[in-house]
Amino acid sequence: MKINFLISLLLLVVLSSSVLAQSDLPKITLDDIWKTGKFNTRGVRGLESMNDGIHYTILERDTINKYRYDNGEKVTTLFHSGLIVIGENEKPPRIDSYSFSKNETKMLLATNTESIYRHSTQADHWVFDIVTQSNFLVSTNGKQRLADFSPDGSKVAFVRDNNLHVKDLVSDEEKQITFDGLARHIINGTTDWVYEEEFGITKGFYWSPDANRIAFLRFDESHVKEFSMTTYGTLYPGKHPYKYPKAGEDNSMVTVHIYNLKTGIVTRVDTGAETDQYIPRIQWTTNPTVLSFHRMNRHQNHLEIILADIENGQNRLLYEERNKYYIEITNDLSFLDDGKRFIITSERDGFNHLYLYDMTGKLLRQLTRGPWEVTSLYGVDQKSDRIFYQAAKASPLQREIYSVSLHGRDDKKLSLKVGTTSARFSTTFDYYVSTFNTANRPSYISVNLKHGSEVRVLQDNTRLLSLIEEYRFSRMEFFTLTTSEGIVLNASMIKPHNFDPAKKYPVFMYVYGGPGSQTVRDAWGGSTNLWFQMLAQNGYIVVSVENRGTGLRGEEFKKMTYLQLGKYETIDQIEAAKYLAGLPYVDGSRIGIYGWSYGGYMALLCMTKGADVFKAGIAVAPVSSWRYYDNIYTERFMRTPQENPEGYDLNSPINFAKDYKGMLLIAHGTGDDNVHVENTIEMLNALIAENKKFELMLYPNRDHGIYGGNTRLHLFTLMTDFIEKEL
Repeated sequence: MKINFLISLLLLVVLSSSVLAQSDLPKITLDDIWKTGKFNTRGVRGLESMNDGIHYTILERDTINKYRYDNGEKVTTLFHSGLIVIGENEKPPRIDSYSFSKNETKMLLATNTESIYRHSTQADHWVFDIVTQSNFLVSTNGKQRLADFSPDGSKVAFVRDNNLHVKDLVSDEEKQITFDGLARHIINGTTDWVYEEEFGITKGFYWSPDANRIAFLRFDESHVKEFSMTTYGTLYPGKHPYKYPKAGEDNSMVTVHIYNLKTGIVTRVDTGAETDQYIPRIQWTTNPTVLSFHRMNRHQNHLEIILADIENGQNRLLYEERNKYYIEITNDLSFLDDGKRFIITSERDGFNHLYLYDMTGKLLRQLTRGPWEVTSLYGVDQKSDRIFYQAAKASPLQREIYSVSLHGRDDKKLSLKVGTTSARFSTTFDYYVSTFNTANRPSYISVNLKHGSEVRVLQDNTRLLSLIEEYRFSRMEFFTLTTSEGIVLNASMIKPHNFDPAKKYPVFMYVYGGPGSQTVRDAWGGSTNLWFQMLAQNGYIVVSVENRGTGLRGEEFKKMTYLQLGKYETIDQIEAAKYLAGLPYVDGSRIGIYGWSYGGYMALLCMTKGADVFKAGIAVAPVSSWRYYDNIYTERFMRTPQENPEGYDLNSPINFAKDYKGMLLIAHGTGDDNVHVENTIEMLNALIAENKKFELMLYPNRDHGIYGGNTRLHLFTLMTDFIEKEL
């Protein structure tokens, strides 16, 4: 009896110690994530390689310093904000970004930057002359957009009030180039809302290599229908109208023009008779008299690259590609200095790879090949005839850095660490700045030689690594699951600290799921991942599953959702939830799902079509019908509602509100210019018509990111409370 008593007492002491250890474990808080930034990673801001390839510059606070790549020696301070001459009692402005003239004798400094939409901004720009140490504003007539030095450094072009302007830095003359710019009608030199959002470009003008001409895009959006957002904060709420072409509706008519600085003449480039088309890119070749432009049909399955000779006015087809699904526009087009060849990426063999063509349009060779994808073209070292690129060769979850010869041989892996590596190469390609991270390790930034060996460390985030150890972050684990159709899906899981397989845990699933996207990656996840760590500390298993339609597994896997967005994605998420429910350590009655934007759309579908599987769901800024979304994105995958009405309606959550059960939280910003709050309002109407219960939070004037002040803290507090209550 005494022995049994002593054993029992010893066990009690051990268990008590374990409980104490658990209670002593520091807890991640929402304030840590969204207010104090306790777990923020540190990076390197504003790094630019200099022409010699030996030095680089970094923006450190409001100082631009010059360093050596090889030993990190600080060579000089090129600029500090105190050099800007302003009013006697005014503080020097904060430097938001900077760029050099081609000969590096001048800098263009952006201050007082204001956001317009997701990518577009306007700012006060200063020119700083490094030689004379003098500076002046580019213009005193209002903020500028997209300010850019001419190649000879003698001028700066910019956009203001939808018109293109040029400032002569020698004569100090500011000249207006176009005069028909008008809000919500005509745009010169930049892009309309939908090009910015879906083609990822705001800059719509480019200097010719000899600085004698400027090619620019002109958008006539007068026939595009307007969407008006209510803005709150005044006695009578205001309106923010802007042009937003929804699926099946009219687009801007886009034309290409060239301004000759010597003659002052603007010439229109022949872009063909068809006007219901896209011109998503313009780019000068190495020949200053030959401009290239991309031309794409509205279905986005036929791409042409046209060369326009501005001296004789003749156009010729350089490159053509057709696809049975769609073609995505990228920036991976590089004209070589010899003027005879160019490199481009394409999915033409089923995976995204590099191809070399000559300037007659003849394919010379495919440079990379295999069941994996090139994810970024970094550039070409034309001295050694080597191409540097990033790829997901080892796994769709990872990224590595490679180089390959222009002969398509001698493919070399440069990055050695397993995870996700990106690179910024020096202008001579002798060095690159490597940023490496994994799902369980924040960024490690180093200088490397072009062959891959590490020279020195710029930032290793040891402070954050210590916090990760102190707070006992759970490791993200990767696994696969196979659906009833035999489809293998990649997935990730974060388990609670001191996970006990004998216990039953609730599961919180995170989904995005849109075409070409990825949430399951061996990469540091940022603030949202910190929230998942907090949920794991609170006893939840956090899981993400990559459904069909997601990226880096080849064209057929990505594009098989064509014409029916939401169908297969939802089937896969429901099957994944059922798989998880069958695991011995999962409480199958407590599975929830959360997503933002496309992920919010998926959460709505899972809470309707998968209502018997999911107990609770959170949809932030969700699409509720593709009829409400913009036409470039939607029609790329769905064609128009007129052509494909069933594809739109059979996978719109608003049409399945009757099937909804459980509990749903919807959050949306009323100033969301991307996914309009209309989507949520119509979903609410559908739920109310079926007498369904739900929770709702609207964030006044907040856009698609729902941020500003305490907004993110409020949103994630709301979502955390909802999870704890409903799951």
